[in-house]
Amino acid sequence: MSKIVSPKINRRMFVAAAAASVGTGAFAQANNSTEIEGEISQSTRRNISSFRSLDWHPYFDSLKNGAVLVDIQSRALHFWSEDESTYRLFPTSVPLTEDLTRLGRTEIVRKVVGPEWRPTPSMRERNPEWPEYIGPGPENPLGTHALYLSWQYYRIHGTHDTRKIGRRSSNGCVGLYNEHIAQLFELTKVGTQVLLI
Repeated sequence: MSKIVSPKINRRMFVAAAAASVGTGAFAQANNSTEIEGEISQSTRRNISSFRSLDWHPYFDSLKNGAVLVDIQSRALHFWSEDESTYRLFPTSVPLTEDLTRLGRTEIVRKVVGPEWRPTPSMRERNPEWPEYIGPGPENPLGTHALYLSWQYYRIHGTHDTRKIGRRSSNGCVGLYNEHIAQLFELTKVGTQVLLI
């Protein structure tokens, strides 16, 4: 009679099995994603955000109307209030490629709760299958809140697809978790200065 030997389950095997099951769920979610803005780059294996506090002085002459600094490389957004009493640091998503990235100074020109979304002409050219319009709600790529910048088509907005945060995953905008964009929405105003570096 042959003896059946069952392998001992050790910690390494347990962790590997758990990781495999988590990866399967993430893969299934990606295939059924309702996100229109863009697929997560297959080459990006992990989120990369830098949570170093920064001083505003090297970036702004003053904090008039408050200031937002978006660091594309570290995938982090910094906010300072005009009176310097409030500083916030949030992880972000950033544009997929350098050609979609715009750097420089701008400002918030409009604030919208429950934004509508329409793809830009270049997005429609690249992705003709995308819908022409998505209203507010869980299918909207702009999430729950949007801060419109003086640059046409550029926004700081939320996202319902939380896998995008900390990654190169947008078509040009800066994305935040919905709970973070709601906080930033309350802290900023029309006229808040914005710098993307």
